[in-house]
Amino acid sequence: MITIDRLTKRFDRRAVLDELTLAIDAGDRIALIGSNGAGKTTLFRCLLGHYGHQGSISFAGQSGRRRAPEQLARVAFVPQLPPPLRMPVGELIGFAVNGAGADREAMTEIAHRLGIDLDEVRTRPFYRLSGGQKQKLLVTIALGRAVDLMIFDEPAANLDPAARAVFVDLLAERREASMLIASHRLEEVAPLVNRVIELDRGRVVLDDSMVDRLQAGELRTAHIVLSQPHAPFAAALTAWGFTVDPAGLRFSGAVPAAETFRFLGLLARYGSLIEQLSLDERLSEKV
Repeated sequence: MITIDRLTKRFDRRAVLDELTLAIDAGDRIALIGSNGAGKTTLFRCLLGHYGHQGSISFAGQSGRRRAPEQLARVAFVPQLPPPLRMPVGELIGFAVNGAGADREAMTEIAHRLGIDLDEVRTRPFYRLSGGQKQKLLVTIALGRAVDLMIFDEPAANLDPAARAVFVDLLAERREASMLIASHRLEEVAPLVNRVIELDRGRVVLDDSMVDRLQAGELRTAHIVLSQPHAPFAAALTAWGFTVDPAGLRFSGAVPAAETFRFLGLLARYGSLIEQLSLDERLSEKV
């Protein structure tokens, strides 16, 4: 579906993406993780043709510096920061229907499930909505379109807990579309995805698919080093059967391969404390 070859993007001579190479297949539902500044948003912007870059990006065999209109018509994008649009919500909805092929009835239903009444906010300028309302509206428009690829950049950041749960349910219902989801809440999107990709300093440092890892008894060994002791983290890892050194800094254990995404979701909550992490493969006897 998408082939990325040695993609490089620099800002002020700093490589935000550094010869990144990646293939995204039709049907992939990918959780994209990494610290702030790892290159996630820049990757999305390059995919959408917003940024010039070195290296190549090919959509279904078609490459070029700019995305063809027919390519973009099959992609839905929800940015991390809503754009400062001054148009009324009703006009934005009309543009989504007439210009982007969104289904008005589907959007009304999706918005209702997310907790926003389109009729109530129809005359209000988009930029005057609350952060949560803006995010709900952008998600509504994206999910109201029939597309091949959905790109979400921290889509649930401004959503309340109830709306986040509905959002995950809505994504689970869209089995026909490929997805790229950048999220700090890996535990929320883990059940939706078949692949986790981690970026660090503009390069892929983890690309893990569960498709071939569901054999009973397959384990992955994990070693973690913290910058400082943290009792809640120690309790969480102990519950997974990990051992910890007397200083409370080094943890070792084994994770069932089928539980890898859930385990990474747990670690994501404590990302600021983790100094070193290794997750290696090993086969064990069936249990």
